[in-house]
Amino acid sequence: MYYNELIEKQVIGRLRVDNPWWTENEIASYYAEMHPRLYLDIFYPLVAGLDIQRAVILMGPRRVGKTVMLYHTIQRLIAEGVSPQNIIYISVETPIYNKIYLEQLFTLAKQALGKTDNKEIFYVFFDEIQYLKDWEIHLKSLVDTYHNVKFVASGSAAAELKKRSDESGAGRFTDFNLPPLTFYEYVHLKEYAQLMRSMEMEWTDGTIIGNTTIDIAKLNKLFIDYINYGGYPEVVFSQRIQENPGQFIRHDIIDKVLLRDLPSLYGITDVQELNSLFTMIAYHSGAQFSYEGLSKDSGVKKDTLRKYIQYLEAAFLIKKIRRADDTAKDYKREMLFKLYLTNPSLRCALFQPINEYDDVIGNMVETAVYAQWIPRNTNIAYANWNEGNKKKGEVDIVGINEAIQKPEWAVEVKWTNKPFHNPSTELKSLETFMRINGLTHAIVTSISETGKKNVPFGYLQFMPVACYAYTVGENTLKATKMSFGL
Repeated sequence: MYYNELIEKQVIGRLRVDNPWWTENEIASYYAEMHPRLYLDIFYPLVAGLDIQRAVILMGPRRVGKTVMLYHTIQRLIAEGVSPQNIIYISVETPIYNKIYLEQLFTLAKQALGKTDNKEIFYVFFDEIQYLKDWEIHLKSLVDTYHNVKFVASGSAAAELKKRSDESGAGRFTDFNLPPLTFYEYVHLKEYAQLMRSMEMEWTDGTIIGNTTIDIAKLNKLFIDYINYGGYPEVVFSQRIQENPGQFIRHDIIDKVLLRDLPSLYGITDVQELNSLFTMIAYHSGAQFSYEGLSKDSGVKKDTLRKYIQYLEAAFLIKKIRRADDTAKDYKREMLFKLYLTNPSLRCALFQPINEYDDVIGNMVETAVYAQWIPRNTNIAYANWNEGNKKKGEVDIVGINEAIQKPEWAVEVKWTNKPFHNPSTELKSLETFMRINGLTHAIVTSISETGKKNVPFGYLQFMPVACYAYTVGENTLKATKMSFGL
């Protein structure tokens, strides 16, 4: 037997192993029994719809459930009548597939199925596609060639996937970003949605819908658990992993991104330097930084720091939030900014779980709230300014109207009930910001208090920060759905 024939036989054998539904008519029970991400209801129509000739690119950080979502999509396709023999799953990182082009793999899969009719409709899933060099060129060619095939690809090197998708896949690829679990998803996956109740809140042009709870003590416990363990589906349902989240998240997520993905994508030689910087940022998530201060503390040159922060952002590990002044305008020189983990549980994995009395609870609550906003790519900032006599003013989250470059709303994130009982004393910065910008309404979070307060500088809606995070997560899911016209 020729060598190529031997390889071909081995590849076909592996394809049969990876596609059990060809003979079993269902996906493996290991995946079937997992809770689906709520984003599946948005992702599935993009895959199932054959009217638009585009490949779907599923991208996102490591371990947020991309592969599981592919399997759940396959499960739903079969349930809705698609022949299991017309669904092909290929994990590109499998060693035996090394250096085999996508079209060759597709052809071998059809050969394994005994399929010769090129007019048949197929659904083809390429998992971890970033491991194939020039994948975007090959995938674009497949989309242009096979009009009766829906191609779906996923990958964890999200930054590179996005870059190549934009450059080579214009008009051929539809990008779908799967974020870490939002708190809204976390509550639903843990089956505690019955704790929540919707409520109307007075706002500038009428009312908006938020959420309250029938058991704030239970919800706050869930929120602290979310901060510690909630970003990754596997951690949510595994007591074993929660007992040692550091081993799971450090090895499977942080180390692979910092030590393998980013160095290979961007030619980073000093991975220890990058790792040290990320560890420092994770420890101080939610703090205000400057390149000058970071350079002094880390020993890394400022130009290198800028690149590292861009790389960490591209890998969806952190998010840089710009600083605005008291009128929400950008500073001409970017001296200060805030850095947040995109997933608060990364800090727990690197250090230790926190509790509601921990010294860093304020910053981590703020990080968790920002984690709900980040997937939406909304124009948000934090306001920070000097008020004289060495006093500083700050508002935690400010929504900017891009058309007129003025603030539309403001949120003060607090893990305390003090402002609810004494808003005029505790919320001086928010008062200044609202007066200067003509804002009549703002949201202030608390530990447990809910209610509206009419104060001399406007109307304040107080709500527990866990309820606010839940609401933002819910709205993020809705905004994603609307962005795809669903």
